[in-house]
Amino acid sequence: MWAFAEKNIFKKIEMVRNMTNLENTVQLSTEGMTPARDVPVMPLRFHPDKKGLSTNEGQARMLHDLANIELQAMELGLRTLCDFQDAPQAFKEELFAVTKSEADHLEMCLIEIEKLGFKWGDWPAHTALWDCTSTKDTLLDRILIVHRYLEGSGLDAGDTLIRRLKGVDSKSVLMAVERINREEVGHVLFGSEWYVKICNQGKIDPETDYPKRMRDLRWSLPKRMEPINIDLRKKAGFTDLEIKYLQDLRESFLEKHPSAKK
Repeated sequence: MWAFAEKNIFKKIEMVRNMTNLENTVQLSTEGMTPARDVPVMPLRFHPDKKGLSTNEGQARMLHDLANIELQAMELGLRTLCDFQDAPQAFKEELFAVTKSEADHLEMCLIEIEKLGFKWGDWPAHTALWDCTSTKDTLLDRILIVHRYLEGSGLDAGDTLIRRLKGVDSKSVLMAVERINREEVGHVLFGSEWYVKICNQGKIDPETDYPKRMRDLRWSLPKRMEPINIDLRKKAGFTDLEIKYLQDLRESFLEKHPSAKK
């Protein structure tokens, strides 16, 4: 599909924006597919060390990392639209809108990077989020992975990042990150609401399905160490039981990585 094959990040954004309706998405096999990139791609462990947020370079690098996440979120929206053509029409229409919103977030990051005197490609990218998904996913799997786990974890990390940015000279960057994090609550809520709807349609109890599905999927998901932001999670549709599960999961990660505790 055109959006996956296009390397230039700015052309990708325009292509998504120029999509006028769901007829622009087509059913195709995304198995084994990795979206094209115009920057070097390498695993996170090989990325260079980061500078502090008190420097322009540190802020630009943070935005570059965030842009890489928003880029994958945009592409994952397209992947779901391609992979699940038989999903409810209302789900696809809402996801279509979320995907376009991810394109806006990506563009904001790129603009702020350039304001700081840097550019997209000054650091490598990764495809860790894309790699969490598979053509073997069910629709419930995909919703949980992308919107409830990956984007949900982004709410926790974004809140921590906002607090750090308030301590340095970063007004424009702070405003962009605050807007992205605020709007991401809606993206995660989209996932929470549709997770429940699709469970109900299949006569599945979401309260028992969530921990079971997470146990099945957790080994393919990145380990998140950020404290769970209870307020944001509740705004994004998480139940108390789900939040407790995530807190326990985080504790299990910290037990294996004690240096990550703060």
